[in-house]
Amino acid sequence: MHAIPVPPRQVLIGDAAAFVGVTPRAIRHYHQMGLLPERERGTDGRRRYGYAEIIRLLWIRRMADAGIALDDIRDAFTGAAPGADTGVTETTDEVAGVLARLEDTLAAQEDELRRKRESVRRMRMLGSRLGLLDEIVSTRLEAAPEGSLRQDDLDSLLVTERIFGPLGAVLQASRFLVLALHPELRAESDRVDAAEEALDDSVAVDDPRVARVAAERHAFDIRLLGLIEESGQRDEDDAIFDAWDDRHPTEGAEAAPAPETAASSRARSAADVIRSMPYDFSPARLRCMELALHLAVAETPTP
Repeated sequence: MHAIPVPPRQVLIGDAAAFVGVTPRAIRHYHQMGLLPERERGTDGRRRYGYAEIIRLLWIRRMADAGIALDDIRDAFTGAAPGADTGVTETTDEVAGVLARLEDTLAAQEDELRRKRESVRRMRMLGSRLGLLDEIVSTRLEAAPEGSLRQDDLDSLLVTERIFGPLGAVLQASRFLVLALHPELRAESDRVDAAEEALDDSVAVDDPRVARVAAERHAFDIRLLGLIEESGQRDEDDAIFDAWDDRHPTEGAEAAPAPETAASSRARSAADVIRSMPYDFSPARLRCMELALHLAVAETPTP
């Protein structure tokens, strides 16, 4: 009669790794990540692993084989009450809790992955640049004839979104939509843009051309805004704003800052972003933009 082999009560890391089907390096990595508590070294300076550690390692191996990230496995084990003896033994209820937390984590990741896939699908359908914009901005441009929107238009809207958010980009999108629908106005816009670009570093800030181009820009903006009003786009923009407010209600009205505080906070945020955005504008062109803004403010009726 052959004697029944007596297994050791504890094994070295190489034997533990061989039994579980991982490498000693993987077990050391589990220690570093907090997935498996480290055992004290024996008198020979080597760690030994018992039955409880083997069970934990098998759980880790099985969940990792299922495609679950080690970070998620660690987070799921966090909070499970450790066994009194080894610090790693899980009861049936504790294992169920680990799996429940893992399922919640994976469900959240699935939702995030679905959102990302929808975004990529939308980008492919609309085109890379138009698809990068917020949905309310790209929807605002649906009436533009095919091919009428320029790359520079979409790039500008992307910058505006970063500074002023989607609603600010919606207002700018209305301008590009009018330009797309009125080729003669687009030609005039190109002419004014070229005049501004001609105000390079060779032009002094007090050159008469600076004020003249500022007046041309102001006159063009007045015409453009008039067409926006006539087209009824302002009403459409108001409807978009109302729908946005419905989807993003203010939470905790009693905790909301006063309008003046909120406005100044938004202004500071936009100013910070603008200061970090590189612009290759000459001093003369910046002066032209400043003069055009002064002309617009001077004609704004005082309430």
